[in-house]
Amino acid sequence: MSDTEIKKEKKRWYKNLRKKYQLVIFNDETYEKKLSFRITRLNTFLIISFIILFFIGITIYIIAFTSVREYIPGYTDVNLQKKLYALQQKADSLERTFRQKDLYIQNIKNIIEGKNIIETPAENSVREINYDTISQNHSHEDSLLRDEIENKDKYNLYIYDKEDEFSHNLALSNIIFFTPIKGIITNGFNIKERHYGIDISAKKNEAVKATLGGIVIFSDWTIQTGYVIAIQHKNNVVSVYKHNSSLLKEEGEIVKAGDPISIIGESGEQSTGIHLHFELWYNGNPVNPIEYVSF
Repeated sequence: MSDTEIKKEKKRWYKNLRKKYQLVIFNDETYEKKLSFRITRLNTFLIISFIILFFIGITIYIIAFTSVREYIPGYTDVNLQKKLYALQQKADSLERTFRQKDLYIQNIKNIIEGKNIIETPAENSVREINYDTISQNHSHEDSLLRDEIENKDKYNLYIYDKEDEFSHNLALSNIIFFTPIKGIITNGFNIKERHYGIDISAKKNEAVKATLGGIVIFSDWTIQTGYVIAIQHKNNVVSVYKHNSSLLKEEGEIVKAGDPISIIGESGEQSTGIHLHFELWYNGNPVNPIEYVSF
């Protein structure tokens, strides 16, 4: 094919692209002309190309600037690692808090049952250490000092919490207590004799009420004090009710001030008759209920 024929073929191809066509829309029944368009192959190609590029641009924008990209395999949120790290820190903090709360409640149960107090283990201490080669020689003065300090904090179960930074300073005198039972006080509060509450004599089958609202942390039978129920209140206040004939609430139940929680009785080896032994603890230390509750 000569150069002249090639040039003619190119011109013919370009003319075909520029050749105009008419697109007419008729009514199928009346054959009335409704719309008509004059188009060329070149215009059709440009329009289709523009539509394709437009949808490609919309797709790229959605993937790049919206959260839809997270549903595409291979893409992920750039802040996901930070969120996971923050959630892990919160989970660790909650775990430590739950361990402290469980230890606090367990120590209260141990006091009620007359068992030894569990000390708080050091979290950062090295566990795998051999202490067999260490010898401890204490002087007589050192032993006396240790006994004095240990006996001083023996019943201090209070675990400091950031949430209680201000509430732990709240005086008990500002709290209004509900009288657990009306009766005659037959035995008073005496720390020296390890009588950490008061004994109240009342009628048989009299209902014992909760002195404050809170959650029941202990509700069970003990050999020495019979049926015992203990309630954890706000501001690190715990109330304990011993020698009941039966218990009306179970562990984990939420009670309000004045709700019946047990029936007075004389259960347990230490009981000397129908009465209620009532204890009030504040920040892990026993206090005299008579100073705060009107009997």
